[in-house]
Amino acid sequence: MANQYKFVGIDNSTSGTALSPLGSGNPLVSETYVIKSILVTSAGTPTVTVTNNSITAIKSAALTANVTTELLTQPLVVEGGNSFTVLSSTSDSFDVAISYLNIKKEVTT
Repeated sequence: MANQYKFVGIDNSTSGTALSPLGSGNPLVSETYVIKSILVTSAGTPTVTVTNNSITAIKSAALTANVTTELLTQPLVVEGGNSFTVLSSTSDSFDVAISYLNIKKEVTT
């Protein structure tokens, strides 16, 4: 299998709920995601927290209303079988856009 570059986006309007932008299928055990970009936009001024495998990778990043903000300064690795979530502190309209490389490991038996 070949590695794949992917993009996923979520238009969200809830607060207090951790979003799984990579879907319920966070990387399979046979995959690793290298996240290159996390863009967020909000109608309000929430703070954003990003969690990778229950470890806070980005804590309370403050947003400016109606401005798109890049949260990453370096790529973020999400290993297979681990969770990745994005949480907004308010219920304002909140969009998340993620660009990543899906590295598929070869499975041998």
